[in-house]
Amino acid sequence: MARPKPQRMNPADEIAKRETARAKGGAPNSTGRSTSRRTVAANPGSKAGSGKAPGRSDRATAADWLSGARLRTLPLAIAPVALGTGAGIVAIPDGPWHPARALLALVVALALQIGVNYANDYSDGVRGTDEHRVGPARLTGSGVAKPKQVLAVALSFFALAAVAGLALTVVTGQWWMLAVGAVAIVAAWFYTGGKHPYGYYGLGELFVFVFFGIVATAGSAFVQALDVNLEAWLGGVGVGLIACAVLMANNLRDVAQDKVAGKRTLAVLVGPLAGRILFAVFMLVPFAIVAFFALLYPTAWLVMFALLAALPACLIVLTARTPRELIIALQLASLTALVYGIGLGLAFAL
Repeated sequence: MARPKPQRMNPADEIAKRETARAKGGAPNSTGRSTSRRTVAANPGSKAGSGKAPGRSDRATAADWLSGARLRTLPLAIAPVALGTGAGIVAIPDGPWHPARALLALVVALALQIGVNYANDYSDGVRGTDEHRVGPARLTGSGVAKPKQVLAVALSFFALAAVAGLALTVVTGQWWMLAVGAVAIVAAWFYTGGKHPYGYYGLGELFVFVFFGIVATAGSAFVQALDVNLEAWLGGVGVGLIACAVLMANNLRDVAQDKVAGKRTLAVLVGPLAGRILFAVFMLVPFAIVAFFALLYPTAWLVMFALLAALPACLIVLTARTPRELIIALQLASLTALVYGIGLGLAFAL
């Protein structure tokens, strides 16, 4: 008696079967073997045997939420505020600087950075982009938190940024700043949110350059002196380029998976080789700006010590073969941004 030919499972049922198997410890591949080891290796942020699967939305811990905030990106918020505050102190003709305003500017920057991180987590998760992710696991994509919970947290941080921005507007009396703040929040949301997120069309680096470089630095200077000087504009360019490098390292890590997901980041559009070269350009051009300022502020030469992190980051990205190496480069680039912003800000202020 002839054996009946096995019927091939339709793609939807096959994906459901794999997700169920993954939740139990590993999804079977075409040979019937478990792929749990390969899944964990591809996702450094996941834990072996965690058993977390899409649909399990009641297991998020405080550590999960802290990871979702992506603390390694926070130097990108601190650096422009420190640099801009130092530039603003230079521009104050007479009288003391305003530490309360600097603190409020820092709250705005940090809240926007954390808010955009959670918003990206939510938008990429519900869109399905994170199904192909090789970086640290996310709250929505991994299923440890409900999408509505992640969205609520993102909106809460945007609200906090709005409140701090309103306070800055009141104390400075510059009501037009409300429009700038509103544009920043809208831009943060549509980076990966909405029907046509511009982060999916190679414009992510432009967003971080403008808002976490120029706007954050010039804005921090303006709330101090009600003026924006050359130090703030050029310093904003420098810190903005380093922020672009951080994003490029992140996108280079996910370039193959983003292609599959239809996410056309700048790294996808220009290709891995050009993306690696761009990373080095983004990292090193800011130090030409430091050299220029060192002619006017001798202590600015000390900021060159940030090259101890920047140069290894460039070398790693240019030669990297694994996602883990690019994560290390991303961390070094964030450290560079922090040293650059604080160091140049102090060189201006002291």
